[in-house]
Amino acid sequence: MSKVYTTEQLIQILRSERQACLKGNRLKLAVTVSGNPVIDQFIRTDGLQQFTAYQDFKATIHEYQNEHQVSGIVWREVTIKGKMLRYPEVDAQLIALASDIKILKAANNSIVQFWNEVTVGMDLYLSFSHGKQHRQIERIDVDRIAQRTEWTSLSKCENTNFLEVILHLGWGQPEEACYKRGFPTSGSECIHAVNPGNRPIG
Repeated sequence: MSKVYTTEQLIQILRSERQACLKGNRLKLAVTVSGNPVIDQFIRTDGLQQFTAYQDFKATIHEYQNEHQVSGIVWREVTIKGKMLRYPEVDAQLIALASDIKILKAANNSIVQFWNEVTVGMDLYLSFSHGKQHRQIERIDVDRIAQRTEWTSLSKCENTNFLEVILHLGWGQPEEACYKRGFPTSGSECIHAVNPGNRPIG
C-alpha cells in the first residue's frame, strides 16, 4: 500500500510549488490573455502562466485530499490578554472535507465565547468592501451574525500600544469563503475589535 501524505506534508508541498511558480520555474504555457494570437504575441503572460500553473497544481492536491480523505485542518493557538485558545482552522491552501466541517462547527461556540471574553470594552467594527472599509457596530449585531455562522476563526494584530482582535464568522466551504468565490453559498464576515479611540488596520 502506498503512503498517504499528511496535512502538514501537503501544506509543505504546496508551499514549495508556489515558490517554484513565483520564480518562474513552473508555467502553464497554454495560457493566453485575450485568446487572439495577434494580440497575445505583444502581451507578457508570465504572471498569468505562473498563477495558472499553481492553481492547477493546487486543484490536483484538492483532488488528492478528497480521494485519500486528508484533512485540511490545522490547529492554531492564540493568546490575548493572558488567555489562550487552541482552535481548528482550514489551511488557506487546502479544502475542508465534510468531516472537517463537523470539527469546525463543534469549535464554533467556544471561539465566539473566547472572543467575547477578550474583547470586553473594545469598539467593534464590521468590515466591508473586501476589508477596505469599516462600520462601527454593537455587540448585539455580532450576536445576530454569529447565529447564522457555521465556523469561526481568529486573528490578531498587536504591538506595544495597539490591539486588534478579528473574528471571522463564516458559512459554507472555508476555501470558497476565503477568496469570496462562493457567495452566497459560502462567505464570511469579519468583526474587528479595537481599543476605544482606535480604528481597525487589519
